[in-house]
Amino acid sequence: MTGDSPLEPAIADVLAREDATAFVAVGSARQPTLRYCRPELDDGRHAVAFDGREWRVRSATDPGAAPASELADVLATDGLSGTVLTPARIPHDAALYLEDAGFSLSSTDVVARGRATKTDAERARIEDAQAAAGAGLRRGAAALATAEVVDGRLGLEDEALTAERLRIAIDEAIVAAGGFPDGNTTVSTPGDGPVRPGEPVVLEAAPREPSGYHGVLARTFVRDGEGGSERRAHVGITRSFRSAAAMLTADAQSVTAVEADLEAEVRAFGFEDGIHTRVAGVGLEPVERPRHGSATVESDAVARLDVGVDLADGRIRLTELVAVGDDVDRLGSIPRSLDPEAAVAD
Repeated sequence: MTGDSPLEPAIADVLAREDATAFVAVGSARQPTLRYCRPELDDGRHAVAFDGREWRVRSATDPGAAPASELADVLATDGLSGTVLTPARIPHDAALYLEDAGFSLSSTDVVARGRATKTDAERARIEDAQAAAGAGLRRGAAALATAEVVDGRLGLEDEALTAERLRIAIDEAIVAAGGFPDGNTTVSTPGDGPVRPGEPVVLEAAPREPSGYHGVLARTFVRDGEGGSERRAHVGITRSFRSAAAMLTADAQSVTAVEADLEAEVRAFGFEDGIHTRVAGVGLEPVERPRHGSATVESDAVARLDVGVDLADGRIRLTELVAVGDDVDRLGSIPRSLDPEAAVAD
């Protein structure tokens, strides 16, 4: 066993339990399963196998090449036979190559289960991505804070400040901080035109760092806000984060239980409808295990907590990223204030 992948002991265990000969995965280097198993892979298409002791890898950049066919032949030539375990989704041609080489296929979720918790090295990569997300949202907040009010609209550098201009500014800051926006940056405003003072603007980014791990962060800013229901919703959401952190510190919790706790805290501030909550893991994808119902948020998980409240004239939404352990740590966050100047001054 090479010890390169945190997944290896888990794969060896499931191979023994299922009386299988190897685990096989096929796809591109950007595909999360491949990236998790063999993070050193370059661009291209790859087929990898682990037999409980060593990895076998076949790669190709030529569109006509078939690395899965080569891998199937290598496994058979090396004397392996019987059942190979694969993720639930495997390219159809790869399945045929393995079957033609005499193997039967059975699915396993060993990779998805392994990705539900994070090693120290993975957490460090997520924190790098989260730092880039924070840099992006600070840039967006700075644009909102410094914009001039002209005829009831915000303008910057003699041009109207729009959601698209904010998105571009956020992405530029993410890139400058060493991240990749990955098309995951969104700016939401109540209307379609230029941003107006007094209306909530939701900024969200989920960039990745160079090895593929994501961060995620969302904030709502209101330029020249007057409080009222916006302020009340915001306080309810921030209180919900504190409650969820205490809950996760006490014991492992299901996704459903944490989402219900987040919602209950917001309801305590007088909101009955339009409450949105989501709890999920973050890693090689912006949303990954644990992410459904009874799935458990365990110690060593990195989880996103999303809470939003729909109002008559917009939405208040915040997303935090937390590392779960003996304590619950916020990762790479920025101030939660509705005032964009608070994010700039931090």
